[in-house]
Amino acid sequence: MSRGAGRAEEQAFRAGFACFVGRPNAGKSTLVNAIVGQKIAITSNRPQTTRHVVRGVVHRPDAQLVFVDTPGLHRPRTVLGERLNDLVRQTWSEVDVIGLCLPADEEIGRGDRFITAEIAELKAPVVAVVTKTDLVGKAELAERLLAVTQLGDFAEVVPVSAVSGDQLDVLVDVLATYLPRSPQLYPSDMITDEPEQVLIAELIREAALEGVRDELPHSIAVLVEEIQRPDSDAGPRAVTKIYADVYVERQSQKAIVIGAGGSRLRDVGTRARGEIEDLLGTRVYLDLHVRVAKDWQRDPRQLRRLGF
Repeated sequence: MSRGAGRAEEQAFRAGFACFVGRPNAGKSTLVNAIVGQKIAITSNRPQTTRHVVRGVVHRPDAQLVFVDTPGLHRPRTVLGERLNDLVRQTWSEVDVIGLCLPADEEIGRGDRFITAEIAELKAPVVAVVTKTDLVGKAELAERLLAVTQLGDFAEVVPVSAVSGDQLDVLVDVLATYLPRSPQLYPSDMITDEPEQVLIAELIREAALEGVRDELPHSIAVLVEEIQRPDSDAGPRAVTKIYADVYVERQSQKAIVIGAGGSRLRDVGTRARGEIEDLLGTRVYLDLHVRVAKDWQRDPRQLRRLGF
């Protein structure tokens, strides 16, 4: 083979799927949003915030990376928890490269070892991604990197900060090298394949998660019932009308979400409306109602209705 042909082969376009995994609250969703450059996955300091597999597409001259954000693997206590874990494992088995997210500000724990052992059985190469490096000093980061190298046989170890942007380009470069040679999989203008209705529901749920009691986040689900688009000739004052229901499992939880005199629900609506307007590029009228679906996390029929 000529030297020129070898270079052409090295520079061949690559495209494929990269999956970030890790225990809950390891920074996976924040990392996906930072790399994609647009909010496609909701974030929260509450574990098990992510409930859907969200795909974000990164376009480069030499590669197209489809980043898959998954729920955190956890010990399930409900039918919903079991389904989320099944979703995670199915995704792991289908991607080309896996990024195992390990927070720099926390010691390696039992959950990290469990996930490392599980993904070691997969065919895809695993890159250890040490997240949240902005929260630690150099000495602590060096200790964490050493602990990570001893955790498993990783293809590479990359420390990053989604908040400061440090090393994100390096991480994308590394992951791209493990993708197969392939033409692009998605159109050049596509950032995510998540349906708009689901994205809107997730933004509402993110707003509802703020400031609630510890046990409540897992009980909140959102269903967008209707989206009314403005007429094409409505101009800059066009308004998109969105009608959505926030579901909880008990009457006591409904009272928490609504708040005294409806104050919390108004705050939820204000926060969510701003995010949705950024997403849609139009003014938004958001109509929210809180409803009780008793023990929906344990009811397969209600889970299907709510999209799980």
